Amino acid sequence: MITLVYGGSSSGKSEFAENLVCSSRIQKKYYLATMKYSPDTKERIHRHRVLREGKGFHTLEYAVDISNALKELKEFETTESHASEGKCILLLECMSNLVANEMFLDGEIKSAHQCADKILKEVEALEKQTDSLVIVTNNVFEDGRNYDNETKEYMKALGMVNRQLAASAESVFEVVVGIGIKQ
Repeated sequence: MITLVYGGSSSGKSEFAENLVCSSRIQKKYYLATMKYSPDTKERIHRHRVLREGKGFHTLEYAVDISNALKELKEFETTESHASEGKCILLLECMSNLVANEMFLDGEIKSAHQCADKILKEVEALEKQTDSLVIVTNNVFEDGRNYDNETKEYMKALGMVNRQLAASAESVFEVVVGIGIKQ
């Protein structure tokens, strides 16, 4: 089961998604973080970690190749302390970072279709491994600026991924000023 949470920059979508996960009756909570670590993102990553403290998340960090998280998820699931607990819920934060990371990996620019296809296959694998998958993504499509071709290709890929996720999601929420509006 997929729940998609989207909104503009700093709309409160991350907090909304975390609250959805924490209000779930599912005890095992995973947080799949996709932001690449760099000097520019250091403070933001730290802030997100602090906000998650005490919420019971086991954090997995994969800026690309999110299907690799499956191995870590399976290993964690087989430990003695977690083997008998049952269901799990995973929060993927954030699709827009993941699309950029995958599209511009190692100085090469993948096509929108190539990038979207890879990510959607990996999301499908994650969905099969979890009982509930909450995905956070950005709405970057409304500012009306003219962009270079690489940015347009990124926006195309993110749009393709967002549309497919929304179509397959059980629930979709748009977050505006911290308020989730079910679509």
